[in-house]
Amino acid sequence: MTPDPRPRAARPAARLGDRALFPDLVPRAYLNHAAMSPPSLPVRDAVAAALDAYAREGIAAMGRYAEQREELRVRLAALLGAAPADIGLVPNTSHGVLAVAHCLPWRHGERVVLLRGEFPANVTPWQRVAELHGLELEWLDADAFARGGPGLEQLEGVLRRGVRLVAVSAVQFQTGLRMPLRAIGELCHRHGAEVFVDGIQAVGAVPLRVGDGAFDYLAAGSHKWLMGIEGAGFLWISPERIAALRPRIASWLSHEDPLRFLVPGGDHLRYDRPIRARADFVELGVMGALSYAALHTAVGILLDLGVPAIFAHVQRLLDRLDEGLRALGCTSARAADPAERSCILSVRPPPGVALRDAWRALDDAGIACATPDGWLRFSPHWHNDVRDVEEALAAAAAVFGGARRGGGPVAEPQGR
Repeated sequence: MTPDPRPRAARPAARLGDRALFPDLVPRAYLNHAAMSPPSLPVRDAVAAALDAYAREGIAAMGRYAEQREELRVRLAALLGAAPADIGLVPNTSHGVLAVAHCLPWRHGERVVLLRGEFPANVTPWQRVAELHGLELEWLDADAFARGGPGLEQLEGVLRRGVRLVAVSAVQFQTGLRMPLRAIGELCHRHGAEVFVDGIQAVGAVPLRVGDGAFDYLAAGSHKWLMGIEGAGFLWISPERIAALRPRIASWLSHEDPLRFLVPGGDHLRYDRPIRARADFVELGVMGALSYAALHTAVGILLDLGVPAIFAHVQRLLDRLDEGLRALGCTSARAADPAERSCILSVRPPPGVALRDAWRALDDAGIACATPDGWLRFSPHWHNDVRDVEEALAAAAAVFGGARRGGGPVAEPQGR
């Protein structure tokens, strides 16, 4: 299906380590995909085509873009190893978390396990439903799940006392720790608990399949590793779990045959049509065609490149970056075990270098990175190459090397 039939400029094929599809990207090395990905030329073309179609045709364009979203559902299913019917399209990760949190049939006093260190999107909704339904929250430390840590043992201790759900991110946003989802899922299911996964720091760059039964729900947004833009995402619901959900979050497009009353014939307006017993009941109302057109194209690129190939490519870049930053005196959070690695590398600057000063100096040098809660975070993707890494290391040497010789930025004051 081609929603916009007008020809557009031919674009080169996406290739690992090739920045050709990002000609307007200003930073010398864009290593910040864990925060937001810049849209590639094909993604920008898709957004422009959708906007042009609506400008030319108004509502007549809506049907074609609804069809494109069904194609997107198929592409996401291929990316995840899922069935298309088990995927609902949502505007962002938070919407997916909220949908499950409010639609589960809670009983007063049930326990939910949350992790300290998680991004708040996978904490706040559970806190709110705990307050609403009288649930008990149990807290564990995310970093305890690194290999050799006590996380799994502590989790099993909590599970023995009875737990309804465990909320966990596939990859921790601060340190890049790749969580042992299979081990967590096996423990939880053995004890009758469900697992909700925030996948936004994994899907699109870290191999992750939902068909192995390790977890029950997965939500992600499109603007990070999926390489789309803001305003689109998805929620996967295990087919074994959908029947138990109560559609407390539903609206007019959640019904079966919701558009029937808008077609010719009349006398079809009803309010008793059943809510769909599929994951797409979370698709509540009119959806952002531009954002989903972007995601449709971005996921197509990821499928062409292959997530395992993307992951291997990024690991080669991070191997060099990690080695270079350690040599400059940084303390790295990257796991020694490759099974625990994601596409994020987080470090602490050497003693005597303030994090904010290091980030500003790197930013001034054209190195895009981030500073989540005390870490200096680098996150390359498929278009980055070793030259980006060497640019980052050269800029870091100018900052950290001066500090090691006794100059450079001063330490940040404590107690502020």
